[in-house]
Amino acid sequence: MLVDGEIFLGVSDKPEYLKLKYANRHGLITGATGTGKTVSLQVLTEGFSAAGVPVFAADIKGDLSGVSRMGKAQDWQTRRAAEIGFTDFADDVYPVIFWDLFGKQGHPVRATISEMGPVLLSRILDLNDTQEGVLNIAFRVADEEGLLLLDLKDLRALLVEVQERAREISARYGNVTTASIGAIQRALLVLEQQGADHFFGERALVIEDLMRTDADGRGVVSILSADQLMQSPRLYATFLLWLLSELFEELPEVGDPDKPRLVFFFDEAHLLFDDAPKALVDKVEQVVKLIRSKGVGVYFVTQNPVDIPESVLAQLANRIQHALRAYTPREQKAVRVAAQTFRPNPAFSTEEAITQLGIGEALVSVLEAKGVPSMVGRTFIRPPSAQVGPISPAERDAALANSPVGALYDTVLDRESAFEVLNKRAREKQLAEERAALEAQRLEEAEQLAKERARAEKAAAPRRSTRQSPTEAAMTSFARTVANTLGRELVRGILGGLKGRR
Repeated sequence: MLVDGEIFLGVSDKPEYLKLKYANRHGLITGATGTGKTVSLQVLTEGFSAAGVPVFAADIKGDLSGVSRMGKAQDWQTRRAAEIGFTDFADDVYPVIFWDLFGKQGHPVRATISEMGPVLLSRILDLNDTQEGVLNIAFRVADEEGLLLLDLKDLRALLVEVQERAREISARYGNVTTASIGAIQRALLVLEQQGADHFFGERALVIEDLMRTDADGRGVVSILSADQLMQSPRLYATFLLWLLSELFEELPEVGDPDKPRLVFFFDEAHLLFDDAPKALVDKVEQVVKLIRSKGVGVYFVTQNPVDIPESVLAQLANRIQHALRAYTPREQKAVRVAAQTFRPNPAFSTEEAITQLGIGEALVSVLEAKGVPSMVGRTFIRPPSAQVGPISPAERDAALANSPVGALYDTVLDRESAFEVLNKRAREKQLAEERAALEAQRLEEAEQLAKERARAEKAAAPRRSTRQSPTEAAMTSFARTVANTLGRELVRGILGGLKGRR
């Protein structure tokens, strides 16, 4: 029942296949807890890997890790294979690389602040237009001054620098206010408290490392450990949006290839959209719409189709719907919504079937020839070939030790970036100010010392006496008398001479 170019999903009134040619048209796996979503996810993962398509999957409960171990068919698997006539069923194992944003159960996944960029970061932080403008200004300053933005401490240091130089920067780029800087810092704190300090940094993930195949041509399955990540929904959304955006920006256009270049599965997809700002939802919708032409398929896994915004839901063409419960008005509405998204089958009521499906049974509708959705079929999903259920910690450690990317990502890099440069600049400025202050103090002390010295010299100089001794007084009187007598005689002589001439 295995067919080249198609993934065997199970059997309804006929074998159900997902054509690889249409697998980049995205998809959705939904159903209540315990209805078989994880098995369907594993079946698709194994099918893509066997076809040479690399897979990236967020694994919330750790169950998907079993694809890295050779399967040992359990009774229910052999029984299901017999029931649906799956004669090609056999145990198998698939190449796997484990990842973890926190670096505990897999290789760390990191991105730099520069790669995230101001626009995407503004969407994640839910900034208003003014705050987004200030963040763009900060990134512009970093570009002009050669400041690398690698992690959160770099961005924080940059924001402090922009605030301190607000007057200068505002004159060039527009108003930079303390209030806007404070709002950005507070939003960063919220993201940091969810673990973003683990995500931002180096060595940043290289997209090509998610697009590997092994020596046998099988697509490598990259499994992201997400049990801790799901407790940080804003960080989960940050990672997902960054990854999709990076793929969209880096991969060339390929149109509709014979099979996808890469397929993503995001479990607990409602975490991405719960309380998400409209700008973020719009960005996800835009990326999902356009990334298809890059040869990338995106599959969301969630309990209820109403968890996905309608604008995004409309882009998900390949669907596997497990049972939903309809005990409350909201659940009943969800059942109706789910039923309306399928192409009706006259053989049964889709809405009624959704509430009656057994474990491992699902409603399946995929794209057929010319991209037309198939008529919905009530399908028994085929059993997986690899181990069903999580692997042990020892088995995971062994896989990590033999991983082809361990040497690349397990060591944290912390090269000189904005934080170090700005701290160095601040220290140099402080030292210069201290030197200037010391020089001014030295000059002031020298001037004060000179003034005190001048006063001391003036005070120590001998004073000339204005009083005369008796001898000096007598001589002075005699000289005055002689001078007066000579003066009178001289005047008389002159006058006498004038009379004689007459």
